[in-house]
Order: sequence, then C-alpha cells, then structure tokens
Amino acid sequence: MQRDYHDILWGGFLSLLGLAVAVYSATHYDIGNLRRMGPGFFPVSLGAVLALLGVVIAIPALWRAGETRSFAGRELLGIIVALLLFALLMNRVGIVVTAAAVSFVASAVAPRPGIVWRLVLAAVIAGLTWAVFIEALEMAIPVWPWSR
Repeated sequence: MQRDYHDILWGGFLSLLGLAVAVYSATHYDIGNLRRMGPGFFPVSLGAVLALLGVVIAIPALWRAGETRSFAGRELLGIIVALLLFALLMNRVGIVVTAAAVSFVASAVAPRPGIVWRLVLAAVIAGLTWAVFIEALEMAIPVWPWSR
C-alpha cells in the first residue's frame, strides 16, 4: 500500500513550523498569563495549535493510501500575489480596503466561477476584519485611506 506522502510531508512541515514559532516566541518574548498576556502569548499559542494541526494531518495519512497530485501553481501564485498586495496596500489604503482587495484577489483562483460571490466574500471579510481588529481589539491601525 502506498501511503499518503503528500499529507505526511505537509503535516510534518506544519508541525515543525508551528513548533519553531512556539519555541522562538517562548524564548524571545514574555508569555505572561491568561489575565495579563505578554507579547509572546499569542504566537506561542498559535505555534502550538499549528504544530498540533500538523500532527492531526500527518498521523492518519500513515494508514491512508495516497494519490498523485498535480502542483497547484495557479493557486500558489494567487496566494503570493494576495500577500504582496496586503504588504503594499495596508499602510496606504487602510485595513478595510486592503482586506477586501486581498480577499477578492485570493478568491480569483478558486475553481468556482462567478464574480458576485467573490464580491460578497470580500465585503464580509472586510467587515469582519473591521469588527475584530478595530472595534473589538481597538488596534491603532489605519482603517480607511483618509484615516492615516
């Protein structure tokens, strides 16, 4: 039986990446506690969760038959362009416009056709981004192009 090496390797990669983030953050930043979280609390937590999810992906793949998969170059390019767009737009046009633009670009490589659902997705993600980072967390980041 051929194992699902794709999931084994990527699960292992995610586990190692999460572990590296957690260890680096724990050794370089104050973690604090649940009442007074330090700057390292969030990255340590996310690194640990990522490591755990990598294990959850890799372990079942040891007993599952694998299949040959093609390289998803188009999807990879869409994500890279979306990340670069975020870096270029964030300080220039604010979090709301950036979130909408990045969501729209990242969804452009999805197999589902149509523009309406992409526009709705971009609007919902922009609204949720505003609600979480501006309203709930009260972060001091530009919201709109004119609010810099």
